[in-house]
Amino acid sequence: MLSLPVWSLHVIDVLFFVFHTGLILFNLAGWAWPQTRRLHFLCIAATLFSWVVMGAFYGFGYCLCTDWQFEIRRRLGLPVFGHTYLQLMVQMFLGINLSQSASDLLTGGGLLFILVAMFAVWIRQRWQEKHPVA
Repeated sequence: MLSLPVWSLHVIDVLFFVFHTGLILFNLAGWAWPQTRRLHFLCIAATLFSWVVMGAFYGFGYCLCTDWQFEIRRRLGLPVFGHTYLQLMVQMFLGINLSQSASDLLTGGGLLFILVAMFAVWIRQRWQEKHPVA
């Protein structure tokens, strides 16, 4: 990684928190609004690509954002708290030490929720296209 001044690493760390948290929230809720569904689909596809395809090389569930942010935090000498971004967030904001298995369960549950919601919206949209209300 490039040699950057310490102040810029702190800025990057904060920007990662904002971006990564925003991405997670968008992944969880972006399906709900028709205007954001295409972007949401692309974000979910990118997330699954990271978790599954890149995960084939780095370990299932690999997240590029988490990897980069953890590297920044290590360079700053800041704690990482586990192996997942969810573990980091829960420890930093709630002071709770979340286990790897609990993190995986919550993340998997979130993904299942997203996929069910996306599928339900897709079916409803197709149904309405085929059976328009007069």
